[in-house]
Amino acid sequence: MPKLLVFQHVAYEILGTLNPKLRDAGFRIRYVNFGRTPHARPSLDGYQGLVVLGGPMNTDQREEHPHLTTELELIGDAIERGVPVLGICLGAQLIASALGAAVGRNESKEIGWYEVCPTTQAADDPLLRHFRDTEQIFQWHGDTFEIPPGAVHLASSSSCANQAFRYEDNVYGLQFHLEVDERLIDRWLRVPGHQAEIEALGGQIDPDIVREQTTHNIERSKRLADAVFTSFVELIGLPRRRHLLPSR
Repeated sequence: MPKLLVFQHVAYEILGTLNPKLRDAGFRIRYVNFGRTPHARPSLDGYQGLVVLGGPMNTDQREEHPHLTTELELIGDAIERGVPVLGICLGAQLIASALGAAVGRNESKEIGWYEVCPTTQAADDPLLRHFRDTEQIFQWHGDTFEIPPGAVHLASSSSCANQAFRYEDNVYGLQFHLEVDERLIDRWLRVPGHQAEIEALGGQIDPDIVREQTTHNIERSKRLADAVFTSFVELIGLPRRRHLLPSR
């Protein structure tokens, strides 16, 4: 039975719609919840893939969250071993950082549904080829990443230029959240820390409007997630090729 390692940071950031896709493909999934065990040092031995989920912390908060240093080391190790890696939101930022790219504040926070457009390079990409010219995608982030050296820029939005990238042929960073469904979005809107974050924006984000937009956009989002995640699962089954990372 193939095995997948998942780095989790908070209880409410989960695999979501990716979970049944992996289960149906026969994967045994091991979560490492760094929020509960910040000093855990899991081994990559025996795992066919790595997924790094989102979280409220920033990549540079390593004194407050020492597990971020551990994750950066393990992500780099996974890439060098040729293990397929998928990073979502914070996970994408950690991959970018592990590859030597800068991560910092975006000009504005994206919370809710935003237009995301694939780049021309996405047309031939195994995952992003499923995107139409414009997609409404759910977001929740305040930071952004630069595209790592040697990586392919795959998607952008009007308020965040770097929404997705691929490094080599099996490492993906997605700033947006394709893993969400209605229940998960509603759960996020009820998290006290998230509510405080929205309130601090002084009315820029209306949770009721986000819920209304979810009703209109979620079915397409789930179909798109099904196609993208199916392609990622297929990618995990391809032969591994070791990669040499830039000097870190």
